[in-house]
Amino acid sequence: MTLKQTNKAFYEQKLNIIVEYIHNNLDSVIDIKTLAEISHFSPFHFHRISRALLGEPIGAYISRTRVETAAKMIRYTTLDMESIAYNVGYETPSSLSKKFKNHFGVSPTAYRKNKLFTIKKSKIMETISSTEHSQNLNIKKPKIIDIEDKKCIYIRLQGAYQSLNYSGTWKKLWEQVKEQKLFTAGIEHIGLPYDDPKVTDEDKIRYDSCLIIHKDAKATGDIGVKTLKGGKFAVFLYQGSYEYFANVYDYIFNDWLLNNDYELRDEVAREKYISNPERVEPHKLKTEFYLPIK
Repeated sequence: MTLKQTNKAFYEQKLNIIVEYIHNNLDSVIDIKTLAEISHFSPFHFHRISRALLGEPIGAYISRTRVETAAKMIRYTTLDMESIAYNVGYETPSSLSKKFKNHFGVSPTAYRKNKLFTIKKSKIMETISSTEHSQNLNIKKPKIIDIEDKKCIYIRLQGAYQSLNYSGTWKKLWEQVKEQKLFTAGIEHIGLPYDDPKVTDEDKIRYDSCLIIHKDAKATGDIGVKTLKGGKFAVFLYQGSYEYFANVYDYIFNDWLLNNDYELRDEVAREKYISNPERVEPHKLKTEFYLPIK
């Protein structure tokens, strides 16, 4: 990436590869993993970056492109509905018809018969501008820092973020600190949210609760031991309720990242919980978000 090239332009060049592939393969199964590979986006950040640039999730973009391409073919060609359905990736005309009517509010047959009919999307995706994000969130401009590798004990959780037993998990980790005599100054509470809840099914969302420690620990039961790799991070300090974390990530990826010269590293983002939610009111909770950059 050249010094004069903006980060947004850099990522848009990668996005063009994805979009071109989608439009050239509408008649085939489009695998999200393949899109991530050909674009060379980090698999940890693929969905957030593509959504920031497209204005909608990648799956929604593919679905919309299929049905809008079908609409053009219905209006401007004489192909039968079965051929059109196959050309845009639907196995049967009925599948296309259902999606078309849900999207535009009219059936493909009715649309073909009435050339004067103007179709519009039945559902408009609601978006929040980057300016609104920054105004509504109590979030500071990031510090760019380099951190060293850190040892931790951790527990892997799986399920919807809002349903996970965080307090029980932290309690269990602290019991190991006491049992293995790991206590020192500087123990940190770190969360590793691997998946985007706007993309991944709730039952498949992965999250690691980590305690940063400074002594050697042993794995036991569901408590593991690992090293969190160091490197360069953009660190955002946010004050507010945990329920707005999704908005914080939208601001970081949609606004800050696309308007800076930093490129993402292939590493999961981190959350450092500074406040104790059992003692601090939700609107006063402080959290640091670590975005891996290079």
